[in-house]
Amino acid sequence: MKTANIAIFERNEDYLNELRKYFEGNEGYNICATALTGDGALETLKSSSPDVAIVDPALKGIDGFKLLDHIKSMKPDCVSVVVSDFDDDKIVNAAINHGAIYYFIKPVSPQNIAERINDILNDKTSDYKISSEVRDKRRTASLDEKISNIFITIGIPPHIKGFSYLREGIKMAVEDPAIINKVTKELYPKIGQKFETSASKVERAIRHAIEVAWNRGRTDAISSIFGARVYIKSDRPTNSEFIALVADKLLLEYLV
Repeated sequence: MKTANIAIFERNEDYLNELRKYFEGNEGYNICATALTGDGALETLKSSSPDVAIVDPALKGIDGFKLLDHIKSMKPDCVSVVVSDFDDDKIVNAAINHGAIYYFIKPVSPQNIAERINDILNDKTSDYKISSEVRDKRRTASLDEKISNIFITIGIPPHIKGFSYLREGIKMAVEDPAIINKVTKELYPKIGQKFETSASKVERAIRHAIEVAWNRGRTDAISSIFGARVYIKSDRPTNSEFIALVADKLLLEYLV
């Protein structure tokens, strides 16, 4: 993996320095921009080219959500992750809607953030290998965003591992619907290989993510996503059922 340019826009100076120290002390990263305020962040974006931006939504001046919009327009190849003090569904939804790929809740270690950044960069590399066509790149970005929005709506938090494993599994099912019949023998192992973990850990993490969503009891949101079939808390779908439901929904909406 090539060196990743990291921008850190964090209002807490101590935490900003902690993140900077970690990334500067590990190979594969270059800190290309830092700022303690939204205005400062916007200024540094003019002269830097980050691959990943770490954004605090509570920045002073231009807030983090507006900054996410500026990042999308000024640096379309940059992906953003949010690190926030707030565990609030509305704030999480807002961050995702403004373009964040992941949402971390403090306290979170720099190492955990780096792991997710590696996931993001690996996703991008994989997408380019699938096709060099710009259309396919844009389609993948749109698909990632749509899946993330579905997860957030029904209550799957972005900071758990099952979030990224599920998203990858759904993307695989969209590309090849037949793989849903080979979940154990093919889908889990492929996800595990991509994220450098075991198939059994992938299965458990996906199951946990679905359990988290169903335990939150958002039956109205779940019903609005999946239509006629309403799953209640005691009747949640299996991993393969959930992946198939989301993949079918996306295929019907002509996202691919």
